[in-house]
Amino acid sequence: MRALAISATGMSAQQLNVEVIANNIANINTTGFKRARAEFTDLLYQIDRMPGTAMRGGEGVVPEGTQLGLGVRAAAIRKLHQQGALAQTGNRLDLALAGRGWFRITGPGGETLYTRAGAFNKSATGQLVTIDGYVVQPPITIPQEAVDVIVNASGQVFARLDGQTDLQPLGQIALANFANDAGLEPLGNNLFRQTEASGAAVVGNPGDPGFAQIRQGYLESSNVDAVKEITELITAQRAYEMNSKVIQAVDEMMSTVSRR
Repeated sequence: MRALAISATGMSAQQLNVEVIANNIANINTTGFKRARAEFTDLLYQIDRMPGTAMRGGEGVVPEGTQLGLGVRAAAIRKLHQQGALAQTGNRLDLALAGRGWFRITGPGGETLYTRAGAFNKSATGQLVTIDGYVVQPPITIPQEAVDVIVNASGQVFARLDGQTDLQPLGQIALANFANDAGLEPLGNNLFRQTEASGAAVVGNPGDPGFAQIRQGYLESSNVDAVKEITELITAQRAYEMNSKVIQAVDEMMSTVSRR
């Protein structure tokens, strides 16, 4: 019976749904993490009679056809790039983005990558780097004699040097925006890569129209809602069980036929 194959596609879809939810829950405390959502679409239809087919005698057309759906398939796993809550840390090198935008990072091989995780640090040479040691673009070097680092909402970086009252400018943090954030390729380690689907990066300064402002001493939390994820997990589990019940019912029907 076709119901067996149809229900099998439903179970496979709900298994993927649970795996996506599990990844969301696993990253509930990951800085800058964006939750994902599995998107599904129905499969091709087996058509026995098309709607609009002429009736016998040619007196009109049938209002409805006979079309049997063959199940479901995964169409996409969409990243939902919604703003996460800002958590105060007190660390002067922790930077959060309030609004749209991405920090630009020099990845392996000099490739430009993008992140929302602003848990930065200093390298051995004083450069501003990610927790994995990737340099923030454009490069900013903090002097060894600096006693404080100030980053304003517009991304301008200053250092207060020991024994001096005036602030020393160190550089300007630039951000990138994309026409389609969901089209970015996630690489792990809170890093994303530009793709044809995302469109080219549009670079600007924090606070410019359409660009986020920087909040020093804060980090953007994951946008995963634990209550929402548990609710969706229960729904996916119930849907999986219902598909398995259909397979069980079809098996019993086939057993009935074979016994006769």
